[in-house]
Parts: sequence; structure tokens; C-alpha cells
Amino acid sequence: MKQLKVTILFLIINFGGLAIGNWLMENGSMTDWYINLNKAPWTPPSWVFVVAWTLIMICFSIYLGKLFTEENTQKMKLIFLLQFILNVSWNFIFFNQHLVLFALINITLLTSLLFYYFFKLSNKVKKYKYLLLPYMIWLCIATSLNLYVLIHN
Repeated sequence: MKQLKVTILFLIINFGGLAIGNWLMENGSMTDWYINLNKAPWTPPSWVFVVAWTLIMICFSIYLGKLFTEENTQKMKLIFLLQFILNVSWNFIFFNQHLVLFALINITLLTSLLFYYFFKLSNKVKKYKYLLLPYMIWLCIATSLNLYVLIHN
């Protein structure tokens, strides 16, 4: 029961983070700046982002629910907070401020942090660590998209 409560809390926090990130974009994907960017040929249609992030945040919240039920330390809270800040701020940095290089640094740090979760923080929740794969794969794709924009614009 405790794990369910913690998972629900993380669902609220993570989807809240997506809402904040979306708000910080200020219609970023609809702006002339973004529409006129030379985007990577593998850039998915916008609906894929909605589906991907929904799946990612459900899986990540379940993982965090288990992780924090097993090991709720100050270190874990700080790592989660850093992940949250990096995730939410990328939208503002890229879409709102158009700071493509800084956004690439941000998303590279976020991707590295997710790999850290997978390889270093998941010892007590080994079966659950595979719930991180959608997030990790998506971040690799998103990083490549960000890099492409940096190089080709």
C-alpha cells in the first residue's frame, strides 16, 4: 500500500512537471522559430511526443515508487530533484530561449543522470530498473534531435 501511495505521489509530481515544462515552452513547437528550424529527418510528429512522455512518466513513476519505498534517502531526493529541474528546464531553454547549445548540455546531463539511475541506483529494485528504458531511449533520441538542430542551423 505504501508503494502505491508513493507511486501516485510521483505520478502527480511527474505529470505536474510535464505541465510546467509545457507552460514554459509558450507554444514553442508552434512558433515560427521552431517551425523554420532545420530539424532532423527522424524528428517524430508532435503526437508521438505526447504518447512517449505519457508512457515515460507512468513507467518512471512506478520505478520511483518502488525505489523510494526501498530507499528514501536525502541523496535519492536530491538526485530526483536534479532530474526534475533538468527535465522541466529543457523546454524553457530550448523552446522559449532558443539556447540550443545550453539545451544540449542540459539534456546530456539529464540523459547521464538517467543512466546513473539505471546502473548505480537500482541495486535494491533490479526488476524495476527496466522501467527506465523508455525514458533513457527517448532521451537518447531527444539528445540527437537537439544536436542535429545545433549543427544544422
